[in-house]
Amino acid sequence: MDTSQKTARFNQKARTRKDLLLAASRLLKRGRNPTLEEIAEEALVSRATAYRYFPSVEALHLEAALHIVLPEPGELFREGTPRSATERVQLVDDTLQAIITANEASLRMMIAHSMERAVRGEGDGAAPLRQNRRTPMIEAALKPFGNEFDPNALDRLKKILCVIIGPEAMIAFKDVLQLSEGDSRSVRAWAIQALVDAAQIKPPNKRVARGKQE
Repeated sequence: MDTSQKTARFNQKARTRKDLLLAASRLLKRGRNPTLEEIAEEALVSRATAYRYFPSVEALHLEAALHIVLPEPGELFREGTPRSATERVQLVDDTLQAIITANEASLRMMIAHSMERAVRGEGDGAAPLRQNRRTPMIEAALKPFGNEFDPNALDRLKKILCVIIGPEAMIAFKDVLQLSEGDSRSVRAWAIQALVDAAQIKPPNKRVARGKQE
């Protein structure tokens, strides 16, 4: 199987996983406590398929509840939102961090579920272990400024920002570095500014002509 086929299969699996999350979210919003079978039916997939993506209905409920509170990029970047690339990325970080703080226990459980599946080797060529929610938000933040970045640098910037922004960074700051929430935010803000600045195309240096003015 060539690279394009592998990419197509991965994208299809990512869409199926997202369909399951959206189906669960719709049922939860209706006040239901849906079974895995009901979620699979709502998502138009089989029960067996649903189990390939989530180890239990509880894990699916947990992630769907988090999915509900996450805004779509279009909701985040409306008219009047920050104008600079750094400010827009900072808005993504602020928004996600507020959700992370309010749902820390649930996010830690979600990460634990994905790590357990990774240890069992379920992520090796199988269904994606996690839903990528950060990249669409970061891409939306940087979209108006595409001409300010070299394409390769922009691609790398999006990827490293996914490491800086998210619950894994929260765990590193809180558990490993023992930083307060305020100090963690300050470090992330510094890193975001530095990374965006480093990736932006710099104008050529202007040589100052020396000599007598005529």
